[in-house]
Amino acid sequence: MGGSAVVVGGGIGGLAAAIGLRLIGWEVTVAERAPVLADVGAGISLHANGIRALDVLGVGEAVRTAARPQYTGGTRVPDGGWLARMDGTALERELGTPIVGIPRAVLHHLLRAALPPECLVAGAEVTSVDRSDPNRVRLLLGDAALEADLVVAADGVGSRLRAQLFPQHPGPAYSGSTVLRAITERPVELATDFELTWGKGAEFGHIAFADGRAEWHAVLNSPPGVRHADALAAMRRRFSDWHDPIPELLGATRSYAVLHHDIHELATPLPSFTAGRIVLLGDAAHAMTPNLGQGACQALEDAAVLTAALTTEPTVESALARYDTERRPRSQSVARAARQAGRMGQQLTHPLAVAVRNTALRLAPSRMSVHTILRHANWTPPGLE
Repeated sequence: MGGSAVVVGGGIGGLAAAIGLRLIGWEVTVAERAPVLADVGAGISLHANGIRALDVLGVGEAVRTAARPQYTGGTRVPDGGWLARMDGTALERELGTPIVGIPRAVLHHLLRAALPPECLVAGAEVTSVDRSDPNRVRLLLGDAALEADLVVAADGVGSRLRAQLFPQHPGPAYSGSTVLRAITERPVELATDFELTWGKGAEFGHIAFADGRAEWHAVLNSPPGVRHADALAAMRRRFSDWHDPIPELLGATRSYAVLHHDIHELATPLPSFTAGRIVLLGDAAHAMTPNLGQGACQALEDAAVLTAALTTEPTVESALARYDTERRPRSQSVARAARQAGRMGQQLTHPLAVAVRNTALRLAPSRMSVHTILRHANWTPPGLE
């Protein structure tokens, strides 16, 4: 099976889907609303499931080469005490690959490099969709139009295509948390590859990169829309008495590098990930909170499963039905688990609840943290025949 496809959205999920479709012989156009296909964003951790998806799409080795394995770290409290340690070696033994940390800009660049430049169209905003023909979809991009046998809606948590396809769905909901993040300007001396620190209604974490720099993030309970005149100065005040290396990470950051986003999720699950010959993928289908580090991994799983379904099923319709059957239960389950992890982690504020959680984590067997990650990361993609 082959044909023409339009992927709406040039993020991680959209690019991965485009790579998979081209791999199996489809003609692909990636329509990205942003005027420039820029390498932007902070950092990301990729678990084994995301790496395995990249492997079947043919770009796993390039990502491994550019990334830094995460072997050491864990979860701490603001004074520096440990709640749980991460055993990255045990994870690698179980899964065949460790968790890796990589700048989003590098990951975007590697995914784009796997596609011919002519299939990437910037500044292309989809304004309407015509599904009157059951075998073709017509997209309007301003004054221009595109027709395709398949449309992949990978246009993010605020997906306009999702809103048109499911007008009764309430759309994304504010999670109650906001996140500030940045990559340090220079290398930082770090004792661990990855850390999270939980305070009352706040989390600070870091991911170390292969070049010695690091990404840090601060997640805070907050009303939506709150912004700071100087976000970096606000974070220095907020975390001034938290343990090392938090002051060093903030000190190695430029003010202009700090990104600030309110965290939205699809708290109401979609009834389907498909509508005719349009398929939803990534955050457009199952935007989740970042508490499990699974958002991008689930988008990569989507791309691998969609590619495999279009390879093995006799028709586009049966392939999309299979995709929906395989992806919707799993991704929505991971989204629920991520929401629960946030409520029991960063979002907790009551002193008694925080004390009970901390005690439980300290008393838990060290193997427990490995099992928690395995629950979601131990996924194997379908083969591409």
